[in-house]
Amino acid sequence: MKRKFLIDTDTASDDAVALLMALRHPDVEVAAITVVSGNVPLAQGVTNALVTAELCGSDVSVFAGADKPLFREAEYAEWFHGSDGMGDQFYPAPQRQPEEKHAVEAIIDTLTTETDLEVVTLGPLTNLALALQREPSIAAKVKKCYIMGGAPCTVGNVTPAAEFNIWVDPEAAQIVFRSGLPIEMVGWHLCRGEANLRPDDIDLVRSFDTPYAHFTIDCNRTAQEANRIQSGEIGIPLPDPTTMAIALDPSICTERSNHRVEIETKGEFTRGMTVVDELNVAHDERNCDLWRPNGYNIPKASICWKFDVEKWKALLYSLLQ
Repeated sequence: MKRKFLIDTDTASDDAVALLMALRHPDVEVAAITVVSGNVPLAQGVTNALVTAELCGSDVSVFAGADKPLFREAEYAEWFHGSDGMGDQFYPAPQRQPEEKHAVEAIIDTLTTETDLEVVTLGPLTNLALALQREPSIAAKVKKCYIMGGAPCTVGNVTPAAEFNIWVDPEAAQIVFRSGLPIEMVGWHLCRGEANLRPDDIDLVRSFDTPYAHFTIDCNRTAQEANRIQSGEIGIPLPDPTTMAIALDPSICTERSNHRVEIETKGEFTRGMTVVDELNVAHDERNCDLWRPNGYNIPKASICWKFDVEKWKALLYSLLQ
């Protein structure tokens, strides 16, 4: 039986590769794609999700969601992903339109009707937070929630303390991390260093000579240059695909531990910081196996600290050929 994923995304270049991985994986059925404002404005993110689904020959339903954070103005990352979010490739408009239903309703309906559903979030957590506020019981229906977000090692990519997805809507992230969802947090740090697609990796992907391989490199063209400018690293950083790889094959994460995670919403310098009590210096039982508020057993956030770079790249390559 195939695993079922619901994917929430602010579709830009690395999100598109993550979507491609899930849509092409033989053991996964994508039940729905919901789109949120983040990397690009909502309408562009919806278009990019539909373009990616069409490339994969998928008719998966795509739903438009929140066009701004819960309480803040919208922030975008077109400087990193290009004005179209896809490396300024300006792909032809998709043939399909998004569904009429709002993404928040789609999340609630899908989680209510599907069993053993896994959620993968690739953008700000606004849609998921709104769904949890409206229907808190859905948290108990999720088998696992993989979140691409945060900087548990406190090296941010939008401020010194924060990763973009959490920084854009920290109030939404706070709701999600306190909801009781069985979270696996995959931070931005994992896509750095040797996890980048290096020049030799890029040449290898090009050699596959498939539409999926060329798409992966082309749509990340501006991200590659922005990565060099921001971090000095040579290659394509793929935070969303690394998260998707761990969702597809959890054994790719080689070191994980459970922790209390709080989201800073008011700090002058630390907006969006994911505060992870790695050493249990607060002596908080949430840094043990289970947090038990009011007598209920609620899993805490599992943090992926390290992962198998060779295994992650091998999985990506297998889905691009």
